[in-house]
Amino acid sequence: MVDFDRARQVMIDNQLRAGGVTEARLLSRIRLVPREVFVPQSRRDLAYVDDIQWFGKPGANRFMPAPATLGRLLQLAEIAADDTVLDIGAGTGYATAIMAGMARSVTGLEQDAALAAAAAANLASLGLANASVVTGDITQFGVGRFDVMLAQGMLDSVPDNFIAALKDGGRLVALLRTGTVGIAHVFVKAGGKLTARAEFNAFLPPLQASTRHEEFVF
Repeated sequence: MVDFDRARQVMIDNQLRAGGVTEARLLSRIRLVPREVFVPQSRRDLAYVDDIQWFGKPGANRFMPAPATLGRLLQLAEIAADDTVLDIGAGTGYATAIMAGMARSVTGLEQDAALAAAAAANLASLGLANASVVTGDITQFGVGRFDVMLAQGMLDSVPDNFIAALKDGGRLVALLRTGTVGIAHVFVKAGGKLTARAEFNAFLPPLQASTRHEEFVF
C-alpha cells in the first residue's frame, strides 16, 4: 500500500526542489494537492514517479506532465492571488487544482470531453469553487480575459488566439518546439504584442497538431 503523503513529500524534495522549483508558495500548494486523485486508477501507485502520466487510448496524446517539468512551468508563471488563469490542456485537472489555490480563479480548457468531466469531478471533490473545466475553442473566452495562461504541451509557435485571450500585461508560459525538445518561454503581452524570455529546455508532447497557428483550436 503506497503512503501517498510520503510519496508527495519525496516528489517535492527529490524532483521539484532538485529540479530548481524553490518558490515556497508554489511548493506549499503542491504539498496539499493529491496527485494520485488525478491519474488513472490503474496507475495511482505510480502517481509520483518522475514521468509523464498518459490518459486514454494509445495515440490520444492526452497526458499529465512529469512533476518537475510542470513545477518549473508553474514557477515561471509567477501566479498572484488576484490573477485570472487559463490552463490549456488541463487533462484531469491537476495543474488547475494547484493554481486554484494560488489565483483568484482558474479555468481549465480540455479538448477531451471525458477528461474534462473527470477534471470537473476532481476539482469538486477538493472543494475548489474558484476552478472550472470546459471544452471548446479558446476564442469562446473573448479578448483580454486572462492574466496568466499555461500551455501543457509543446507548441510550434504562439497562436494568434492565445495572444488575443491575454490581458495587456498578461503572461503566457509555454514550451516552443526546437527539434525534438522544447524551450520553456515566458511571453508577456504589451500593446497587443508579445515579448519573450527563454528559460530552460524540457520535453512535453505536442499540445495539439496544427498546420497553421492562426487556426489553432483547442
